[in-house]
Amino acid sequence: MTQTTSDQANAQGADQHALSAHEENKLIAQRRDKLHAIQQKRNAFPNDFRRDTHAQDLHTAYADTSREDLEKLARKVKVAGRLIRERGPFLVIQDSSEALQLYVNHKALPAEMMEEIKSLDLGDIVGVHGEVFRTGKGELTVNVESLRLLTKALRPLPDKWKGLSDTEVRYRQRYVDLIANEASRRTFILRSKIVNSMRQYFQAQGFMEVETPMMHVIPGGASAKPFVTHHNALDQAMYLRIAPELYLKRLVVGGFEKVFEINRNFRNEGLSTRHNPEFTMVEFYQAYADYHDLMDFTEAMFRQIATEVLGTTTIVYQGLEIDFAQPFTRLSVRDSIVRYCPGVTHEQLQTREAAAELAGKQGVKVEASWGLGRIMMEIFDVAVEHHLLQPTFITEYPTEISPLARRSDNNPEVTDRFELMIGGRELANGFSELNDAEDQAARFHEQVAQKDAGDDEAMHFDADYITALEYGLPPTAGEGIGVDRLVMLFTDAPSIKDVLLFPHMRPTRE
Repeated sequence: MTQTTSDQANAQGADQHALSAHEENKLIAQRRDKLHAIQQKRNAFPNDFRRDTHAQDLHTAYADTSREDLEKLARKVKVAGRLIRERGPFLVIQDSSEALQLYVNHKALPAEMMEEIKSLDLGDIVGVHGEVFRTGKGELTVNVESLRLLTKALRPLPDKWKGLSDTEVRYRQRYVDLIANEASRRTFILRSKIVNSMRQYFQAQGFMEVETPMMHVIPGGASAKPFVTHHNALDQAMYLRIAPELYLKRLVVGGFEKVFEINRNFRNEGLSTRHNPEFTMVEFYQAYADYHDLMDFTEAMFRQIATEVLGTTTIVYQGLEIDFAQPFTRLSVRDSIVRYCPGVTHEQLQTREAAAELAGKQGVKVEASWGLGRIMMEIFDVAVEHHLLQPTFITEYPTEISPLARRSDNNPEVTDRFELMIGGRELANGFSELNDAEDQAARFHEQVAQKDAGDDEAMHFDADYITALEYGLPPTAGEGIGVDRLVMLFTDAPSIKDVLLFPHMRPTRE
């Protein structure tokens, strides 16, 4: 296989975008010429090649088979994949499982086939028939007996040593990133395994997987700004869901006592290393359980996922060792502020005035409409959250900022609610559900008042949900877990964009 001048120039760059526009256009033109030449002779995009094995299957099956034993087996295979490297008579293809080396013996192949092989470019997709053997250096290889071009790549791959190094291009052109960077491929393979492990855990615990609407007439289930759209046939505004919570609890009212949904949510908020406007959560609800039960459930599930997917309960995230084998810490909001804010006492968190003064010292600008609970949470966000590196359940969230959670029987100012913090960020939010229809209606009215006062994240009044509660919601606990953040943790990814196949990006400016 030969490289054109443009290919050689490309091999010296960091990635395909290191090429000048002139070089790239010239290379694409050369590859188009090759494609057109093929089209004059035959179908350039055949779809009649059927492989019979994958690269990983061969590596696994013959990992311990000697060179001599392979020769005796004389195993013939049909493999296919993308051409990613060329080293003299050796080619390397990559399929969805792994890379596989090919050997091209120019003396044994017909001249016409050799011409086709020599005209190949990195990135082309080929189908190969040949015999498996092991080279003198021990590399498992397929001796090519026939090779066909199945798809011509018109654009060059990134440099084989440096990969696709431009982070923004990796996010915008994930298809190239997955071809060029093995680390990215591993991340998304792990993501799939994590989600599958989670699903199996729920099912083993007797939960039923369900699907609820993604377009809502009334946005609810969380405090967030929704995306708004319009349904033409119904002639009404609709909202992409910010959470499936209220629909899932309707199902518990209907008698499905243990339900879960791995779902996409949409929140019209900012972009950051932790936030994407479209994200994945798992939400689940269990009748005749409380938030203590869910903390136990979550701790056990995280431990099992780590063991099953990673093979260990100890992981390293951005240099921090996190041990899931140890019992998770449990602290109330108040206790956490006292623990991590030197000199602060519980007495300072008993009145709004004292808490507001403390918040001011933390750099928080206190709004007149905020109550004691909201002020405490602002202090927590600024002064406490980043300290919570090991798995920690923060409990007893103020009623003021928990409109769907059940009030504590011991203190009506707080709720039976928790958030799970790991690595200084929230991964889960759960609580004993509010099943008092009258209390829920009153809290919805409070949310509407806040919305009228200018809070665009406050909830609407959902009359149908109140009707559902009036039919009777059994004592229930529910929780949402951020799947993207969990994958970040388990794959040591610094940004949420690293674990989303197609993250939202700001428009490019020419």
